[in-house]
Amino acid sequence: MIASGDGLASRLVRAAAGLGLGAVSAGVELVLLLVAAPLMAFSLVFSRGRTAVPRVVGAGAMRITALERRRLAVFHGHEENAGYGPLRAVAYLVLRIPVGLLGGMILLLLAYGATAGLLLAVSWAIGDYLDDIEPQGLIIAYTLALGMTLLFLAIQGLIGVVALERRVARRCLGPNPLEEYERRIAQLSVTRAEVVEAVDDERRRIERDLHDGVQQRLVALGMLIGRARRTGSSELLRQAHEESRRALEELREVAWRVYPAALDGEGLRTALETVAERSAIPVNIWFDMAERPPHAVETAAYFVVCEAVTNAAKHSGAARVDVRVSGDGTMINVRIEDDGKGGADPAGGGLAGLARRVAALDGAFSVLSPPGGPTVIEAGLPCG
Repeated sequence: MIASGDGLASRLVRAAAGLGLGAVSAGVELVLLLVAAPLMAFSLVFSRGRTAVPRVVGAGAMRITALERRRLAVFHGHEENAGYGPLRAVAYLVLRIPVGLLGGMILLLLAYGATAGLLLAVSWAIGDYLDDIEPQGLIIAYTLALGMTLLFLAIQGLIGVVALERRVARRCLGPNPLEEYERRIAQLSVTRAEVVEAVDDERRRIERDLHDGVQQRLVALGMLIGRARRTGSSELLRQAHEESRRALEELREVAWRVYPAALDGEGLRTALETVAERSAIPVNIWFDMAERPPHAVETAAYFVVCEAVTNAAKHSGAARVDVRVSGDGTMINVRIEDDGKGGADPAGGGLAGLARRVAALDGAFSVLSPPGGPTVIEAGLPCG
């Protein structure tokens, strides 16, 4: 209903205020629709059966509906992606009028009950009400139990009306189900193409790492071994041994960047600690996970952190990187912040690849990097 950080009392007060305003607006809308009904009937007759909404009625309905959406967002925490026109706006107002009036009736009953209870309590306090009634304690207990029951039912009624208001708004103002399916299909098609592109980019990066690093060292190693065989020089053999050690280190580095073995074994926390250890700048990691996420989600979270830390070390001039990873079993939230110079381009190769990887899991990805810093990269990955 409202943000989860609010208390129950705060949610109820906001819900009551929203329903009170909704009851007033429902009364106004009822009058306006009764006035507009003859005009709509006249338009329907002369449109030869087609559902036509006069321009003035449609414009008024759109404006009132926008105000209702604002009320729902402020008091009930409901923001619906708008996908409606004048006809659907009129239909929404017709359906929400009884809901709004129902909420107003519940508030009136609640106010009446509170007033009656207060007057009864005052009468008991001054001793005028129970002088001739025996036993007094039983009557008080019975009245309190009845009052608490009615209060509970009134609160449940408020919650139910709020849920009904949100449902009506979602049904009338939200996207058409067919349009929503088409949008989802288009999104999946784009995501699939982006994943294929990201895989190709990753393959090209691995090829460059192997060609420019390991392959060059292996060529140099072969030349040193050939010269050592011809000359029998122990110094050349020592150099060849050193070159083989460096080639092995670079090969391990490439393999680690492709996929760290720790991610399969010890899990995400250990893999991120390895990223911090290998980073050229200090990396502080805060890790708070209720349980281990699915493998694909864990892998995406790892590569988001790894790429962000690598970019910070190479391009931002940062002196420190803070990484926060938290999750509750349904969602993993990753936040990476550095104190560098900022100006990171979200459309750049590395960050764009991360965005595609996150989008493939129906996650959310954002980059905030104003000139002068700091750079903040956030990703939300659903675990379901």
